[in-house]
Amino acid sequence: MDGKLDPSRDDLPLLANTSHILVKHYVLDLDADFESQVIEGTIVLFFEPGNRVKKWNSCTEETGQPESDEARTLRAPEPCRTPVTSARTFSSKMGCHDFAICSKGGKETSDQDGNHDNQEQASGISSSKYCHDAGNHGSEDFLLVLDCCDLAVLKVEEVDVAVVPGIEKFTRPPRPTVVSETLRNQIVRELVTLPAERWREQFDYYARCSQAPGCGELLFTTDTWSLQIRKPGAQTAAAFPHAVRIWYKSKPEGRSVTWTSDQSGRPCVYTMGSPINNRALFPCQEPPVAMSTWQATVRAAASFVVLMSGENSAKPTQLREGYSSWHYYVTMPMPASTLTIAVGAWAEVKPPSCSSGDPATETSFPTSEADRRFASACGHLEYPCRFRNASATTQEIIPHRVFAPECLQGICQETLLQLIPPCLSAAHSILGTHPFPRLDVLIVPANFPSLGMASPHIVFLSQSTLAGGNHLCGTRLCHEIAHAWFGLAIGARDWTEEWLSEGFATHLEDVFWAEAQQLSPREAQEQQELRACLRWRRLQDEVQNSAEEMQVLRPNKEKTGHVNESGASVIKHGLNPEKIFMQVHYLKGYFLLRFLTKRLGEETYFSFLRKFVHTFHGQLILSQDFLQMLLENIPEEKRLELSVENLFRDWLESSGIPKPLQRERQAGAECGLARQVSAEVTKWIRVNRRPRKRKRRENEEVFEKVRHRWCELIVKHKYTEAYKNVERFLQEDQAMGVYLYGELMVQEDARQQRLAHACFELTKGTMDGASAQVVAEMLF
Repeated sequence: MDGKLDPSRDDLPLLANTSHILVKHYVLDLDADFESQVIEGTIVLFFEPGNRVKKWNSCTEETGQPESDEARTLRAPEPCRTPVTSARTFSSKMGCHDFAICSKGGKETSDQDGNHDNQEQASGISSSKYCHDAGNHGSEDFLLVLDCCDLAVLKVEEVDVAVVPGIEKFTRPPRPTVVSETLRNQIVRELVTLPAERWREQFDYYARCSQAPGCGELLFTTDTWSLQIRKPGAQTAAAFPHAVRIWYKSKPEGRSVTWTSDQSGRPCVYTMGSPINNRALFPCQEPPVAMSTWQATVRAAASFVVLMSGENSAKPTQLREGYSSWHYYVTMPMPASTLTIAVGAWAEVKPPSCSSGDPATETSFPTSEADRRFASACGHLEYPCRFRNASATTQEIIPHRVFAPECLQGICQETLLQLIPPCLSAAHSILGTHPFPRLDVLIVPANFPSLGMASPHIVFLSQSTLAGGNHLCGTRLCHEIAHAWFGLAIGARDWTEEWLSEGFATHLEDVFWAEAQQLSPREAQEQQELRACLRWRRLQDEVQNSAEEMQVLRPNKEKTGHVNESGASVIKHGLNPEKIFMQVHYLKGYFLLRFLTKRLGEETYFSFLRKFVHTFHGQLILSQDFLQMLLENIPEEKRLELSVENLFRDWLESSGIPKPLQRERQAGAECGLARQVSAEVTKWIRVNRRPRKRKRRENEEVFEKVRHRWCELIVKHKYTEAYKNVERFLQEDQAMGVYLYGELMVQEDARQQRLAHACFELTKGTMDGASAQVVAEMLF
């Protein structure tokens, strides 16, 4: 790895001006077109000026999770059919050359990314800088900045929410006789601040407003990373339209979604955890502080299933012949980066005796007086919170579904389907209330770049997890389930503090998995000690083979969480393609939490962790929030030399192996299971040195369970007869195959290098972009 990092390439900009104005709700109305590999449609954004966090101040009337009979009939907006008009049909003067709508016959311009502004037809955007509006006496108009790239924007307009029937309830008397910008903004302001018990009414009016006609086009432009919108004469965020509709198309090469084929050869598209998040799926505010809700209608051919982050288990609605629509919604405010979508010919995997009315697909929590008395105040933005509902808090296993390509249904039924209930139950026993009301698990295509990814209400798993029997699948499932609490319900306010998500999930996966297996305390300790030994070796390798700058868990130090006056910031190393393959945030975070658990004792630590979850769910945190609360809640005699400053210095703000961890590993004795493994290896080394009279048969079942290590040995010892195993692994297990390309190239063996090049040529067309870039750098 190159130790010199290029900030212009490695840092991801977050440009949305969230300090001035916040998106409170998104309404997406989209079509997935597999022929053109484009997702297109509209998104309506509802804004609130300023960065105001509304706290709970009283118990709401209704605190149960939203999916009930009434919720299932929540209004799904009809497809928006307003025609996209060429900007050339407008006759506006050029107030500011970079923004103004061009008159008829205006010259089409585009930037190097193929984007266009209003000067072309409404289907594009172009790079430009904001300038003074000459028609506004030299003063600048307010500029809305959204994170956006790889999108063709067709048109941006203000939405006339004042014409929606019944909307007058959101106006203050006396109602003006003339509809004005002030009235429209007042309506939206009242709508976005409705209390949580009126969420159904609120979402219904969001849907109605999203279908209201436009009342004037807005001027827009882009640079590489953002969409910039303004309205001439609107000089403040308060005066800027609070409801804006954007017509746009994604691009086939857009980096937020992957168009590919599943393991059965059927086309599909899904969000694969791109470093640029969702800005190439829809224009949005990416900074995590922009916590919003959303609802989405997605249309696709009737043969496809649409899965998405949503509290409801959506069912298809048939449209014209051969097409269906799916509607999802989320009432818990979350960063836009957490929204996930997957469209494909997925098959639902059900137990043999499962019927269509299986309760696993239903979610309903009636709210009773007892529930309300049980509820206690929360510290997050107001929403219908499961932690405030007694029925939800006692639910050990949330409703869940499993989807997979047809060819993998059998193995999912045998392995994955059986593991979900005990893993969910184990997580509940450790942390308490499940933050989300349901869970879909999807086996994603072979080009998925990791073993798993968690999003609200949906988990992606690599097919590689199915090959290792219950253990590999179970531990990875526990890891992703842990993200429901750490990473989603509790998120990092600064994305450079990735350990707050991955370190916690790695530490909790061992605890959840031991509980799911119902191991005795001694068995659980031995298993966790063995896994700690393996992680210790991986961490040593990691720090020896990565740039020091990439090994720091809190790289911004005292500036962590800081943004500029507008709310913009950069994510350090966010675009470095090597970062997604690094495990330092997982491993160092894991060892820090393991260190704290051993110092406090398991009972004390997990008692505190449940308290921490109850205090901070639905909120964003920094490292000091966790560490300060931990130290405040432990007995004085257990603190010893622990302090936030020392923990920052030793664990979070230094590269390499943390000194307390070095001392622990040097002083600690090897665990019993590790000794058994070492003895077994030594025995087989001796056996293999004996002369053999006959050739041993290959055990394919064993190879399936240790394929990656087996392939490493094939490469290391140049066992040419088994090169087919390496070729198969690189094609079918792309989540783990990147490292194997490195092994093939580092040996400097011509035949192995030809094998690496040949496999890359076969897979690069479907490979995840970041993975392909890293492999290409190894090969060329």
